[in-house]
Amino acid sequence: MSGKKELLISVAREMCRDALVLGTWGNVSVKAGEGEMWITPTGLPYESMVTEDLVRLDFAGTVLSGMRKPSSEWRLHAALYLARPDCGAVVHTHSVYATAFAVARQPVLPVVEDLAQMVGGSVEVAEYALPGTAQLARNAVTALADKSAVLLASHGLVGVAGDLPLALQVCRVVEKAAQVLLLARQLGPVQPLTMEEIISMRRFFLESYGQDRPGAG
Repeated sequence: MSGKKELLISVAREMCRDALVLGTWGNVSVKAGEGEMWITPTGLPYESMVTEDLVRLDFAGTVLSGMRKPSSEWRLHAALYLARPDCGAVVHTHSVYATAFAVARQPVLPVVEDLAQMVGGSVEVAEYALPGTAQLARNAVTALADKSAVLLASHGLVGVAGDLPLALQVCRVVEKAAQVLLLARQLGPVQPLTMEEIISMRRFFLESYGQDRPGAG
């Protein structure tokens, strides 16, 4: 389990270095076993965070180990794990372009192939709810459906995947796609990929892409 904790710290720092968050905002978690997760603590700088700062809690919010207070968004993470058994990691960012779409309450359309492959279609916007609430968690689960990313209205982006590096990559791809879509709209109308194309590329990504696992390289 120490390997997962070290990887969680590494991914949180990468998220910060990639400017997907500012300061102590955003949060990262990894499933720690049946009904449990490790999650980043609230209000602690990522660059100084160590594995001892991580909090292990069950999906009901009971702290099992760790001396810090868990992220205030633990309900969101727990709800995603419960709704999506295939989910092993959650990365929540506040990246600029994806958040712009969340503020405008507009989905990030599948206009680029890597988004279609990694997310499985457009990134939808969950109905607004106050941060840290059970309602926000429910809204996110509904809007996420069977995809790998969801926007939280006026808030940010959430990426889910089977492991931490892939969840972070989902967030990177969505951020790039949001920037591309915004720029493309300044040139004229955009043409999203068709559902048939999306299904085909998503299937290829899940079944054939990479080396040891989908998205490995």
